[in-house]
Amino acid sequence: MTKYPMTVEGEKALRSELDQLKKVERPRIVQAIAEAREHGDLKENAEYHAAREQQSFCEGRIQEIEGKLSHAQVIDVKSMPETGKVIFGVTVTVINCDTDAEITYKIVGEDEADIKANKIAVTSPIARALIGKEVGDVAVVNAPSGEIEYEIDSVRHL
Repeated sequence: MTKYPMTVEGEKALRSELDQLKKVERPRIVQAIAEAREHGDLKENAEYHAAREQQSFCEGRIQEIEGKLSHAQVIDVKSMPETGKVIFGVTVTVINCDTDAEITYKIVGEDEADIKANKIAVTSPIARALIGKEVGDVAVVNAPSGEIEYEIDSVRHL
């Protein structure tokens, strides 16, 4: 059985979404189906079909989240000693060797990745190039435009 790495924040977000789906969305959809049934003929009842479609989506998402949580390996990087090494869950600041541009990324699980928030998946090309390196090392990322070199400036356990 494969375990999927996840940060503590990622687990909390999934549990919160699961709670919302089970306690708020599911009862709302059941109520919408009941109301649509009262309108009569179900074959031509668009409200009924829309509510059933919402129910299907909701139940599928609940199963998906429960599956992810059951196979999650929650890693709390704050409880680990800081070694200056890039591992899952750390916040790493890198400098592009060609342009001297500095950028900070947090390495997270696939479900938590959000490039706009500078959270990259552990399976992304940048994260794979950075994992295992230490402060001062240069990581080479194979990008579609060619190889890009990044120097690791800092590694923080936030």
